[in-house]
Amino acid sequence: MEYTYSSRKGGLQPMSYSGDGVFPAVCPLDCPDTCGLLVHKQNGKIIKVEGNPEHPVTKGAICNKVRHMAERVHHPERLLQPLRRTGPKGSGSFTPISWEEAIGEIAGRFKELSADYGPESILPYSFYGNMGVLSVDGMDRRFFNALGASRLEQSICNAAGSAGWKYTMGFNGGTSPEDTVNADLIIVWGGNIVSTSMHQVVYAEQARKRGAKVVVIDVHRNRTAQWADWFLPLYPGTDTALALGLMHILFRDGMTDDAFLERYTIGHEELRGHVLAYPPERVAEITGIAAADIEKLAKLYGEAKVSHIHIGNGLQHHDNGGMNVRTIACLPALTGAWLKTGGGAIKGNSGYSSTNDRALTRPDLRPNRRTRTINMNRIGEALELKEQPVMGMFVYCSNPVVVAPDAERVRKGFAREDLFTVVHDLFMTDTALYADIVLPATSTFENVDLYTSYWHHYIQLQEPVLDAPGECKSNVEVFSLLGKAMGLDAEAFSESPYDMIRQALDHPRNPYLNGVTLERLTAERFVKLDMSPQADYLDNLPTPSGKIELYSKAMELAGLPPLPTYTPLKEGYDGQQRPEPGTAYPLMFVSPPNHNFLNSTFSNVEKHQRMEKQPTLQIHPEDAAVRGIGEGDGLTVYNGRGSIELRAMVTDKMLPGTVISQGLWWEGKGHKQRVNVLTPDRLADMGNGATFFSTTVEVKRRGETQPNGESVGFK
Repeated sequence: MEYTYSSRKGGLQPMSYSGDGVFPAVCPLDCPDTCGLLVHKQNGKIIKVEGNPEHPVTKGAICNKVRHMAERVHHPERLLQPLRRTGPKGSGSFTPISWEEAIGEIAGRFKELSADYGPESILPYSFYGNMGVLSVDGMDRRFFNALGASRLEQSICNAAGSAGWKYTMGFNGGTSPEDTVNADLIIVWGGNIVSTSMHQVVYAEQARKRGAKVVVIDVHRNRTAQWADWFLPLYPGTDTALALGLMHILFRDGMTDDAFLERYTIGHEELRGHVLAYPPERVAEITGIAAADIEKLAKLYGEAKVSHIHIGNGLQHHDNGGMNVRTIACLPALTGAWLKTGGGAIKGNSGYSSTNDRALTRPDLRPNRRTRTINMNRIGEALELKEQPVMGMFVYCSNPVVVAPDAERVRKGFAREDLFTVVHDLFMTDTALYADIVLPATSTFENVDLYTSYWHHYIQLQEPVLDAPGECKSNVEVFSLLGKAMGLDAEAFSESPYDMIRQALDHPRNPYLNGVTLERLTAERFVKLDMSPQADYLDNLPTPSGKIELYSKAMELAGLPPLPTYTPLKEGYDGQQRPEPGTAYPLMFVSPPNHNFLNSTFSNVEKHQRMEKQPTLQIHPEDAAVRGIGEGDGLTVYNGRGSIELRAMVTDKMLPGTVISQGLWWEGKGHKQRVNVLTPDRLADMGNGATFFSTTVEVKRRGETQPNGESVGFK
């Protein structure tokens, strides 16, 4: 029996799922907007998902992804019972088993592995396929802590940029989204917000109606660039150079707020001298942006009354990704934009809504505080370890065979017959095909969970609006069962989701959570953080100096340049360093999100596949002509890590020398279309982040021959 908390009824009361109607819900996708929803249910099934017009930020507007969520929740291929592998890994041969058998087998194997190889031979692998706090940061963490399993460093997404931002600002928080309507210049730098943060677009549109200009800086004329007033394309990974060029002009032309610099920053005089080395002519050569356009952009930024920069996700997925974000984060300080309502910048606002992580995850349960940590970007390498090998894995809220870099190496690792693997998911994903035990997972609409946003300032409660189909169980249920089966701390694995939510919100160290309680959430569904401490934001920055650090001693101690400095990519080319004739892989390959998937989520939903049509490679006409490639040709895209097969889309949406493939597609029907087969597992300059976009490739038409003599085909 599931329960819901009702303060009106005086405590925990059974919740009835039998009735039809319209129910409040939360979008669980890894998206800044964390939309409030209304779910329409009839005969036990969702017939419509719409936005909740009462939500103060999302206000009833939602994207196609969540609008069609019923297609995913009620998908005919949903897993409904536990399965045990009966054939070779990857073959898809499984037989149904009971939950009792599944839990018993997992607990037994984990006990054996712990005895034979040590508990660190077991590795959890998860990310934010569901953004619910309990789904990814709760009972699961308790289980692996108590077990003593290896830790997973979850740095595949925003780690490099977050580290760069924190070196400058100290706190993972910036401008409040609602305030950006007051900006008269909005720069979207490296983010396709039309596809990935539609409500920031709404605020930008409101600002534009008041006269604001929207500028997009990106490697690709995506939907956001097409919507903007001005699009500036640049070579991948050259963002730091462009920001330094803007600083050069701002200092040179007296467009800096020296009073702000003196009061709120450290290192401004050092920076003033440092950027003399980045005149617009040199920056133009590096970035591919004309010197005149760099001058124009600097003038726009320096003369704006209220300037706002939205820092996207893409530019941090480079070898120099942390420095890209760190350098851009310095710009608002030069003009004093932080003192203007709506001015400044947003990289992410998750710091405002941080919950009580220690209470949720219980690190005190871990028997060995020196347990090793494995970076999720290096999972392929980790699965090849001969000393202290990884012998067991538990994968949930992620699909690493598709989403992890150097994906063919990852697939081979998961194909190891001696690797005991459990996957908990809604579907038989590319990763689940390599599992020994597959467990059926609930969807967000069948769970109790707590949702924060890494963009807006509202916390939301999700309570079940559907019965769990078949034998599906939530992460909280599964790890509670496993904890009890393995004889781990009884109290820690007996707490209800509501107990855990209450603990998560009890976090005196975060003053922004003041007044956010379970009682309020059950009554109101979404509750705004107490944003009053933000008034003292600049006076309480948690940097070593307490100021915005244009010069960072902490970076110097870490062996990084203390001032923003452009460093070319390890794998890639800028405008000054073009590939030599005969270079094996002369094209920069970038694989940003498409409009209708979210990472690999929705890739198996037919409606979303129809909207995206097919995976393509966008190639510039100049690059296509050299290779004899025409629109719609079958292509093989390859490098030393592997190859994929796509269709050609000849377009000038990016600078010559850059090719684009949007979206993470499952293999599906034997096609080789997992773009991360090509991407490296090197770590970025900061935060041990991913370097997906620092990738070089070559492209051939079908039927042609690679230099190694192999025929290039297309299935």
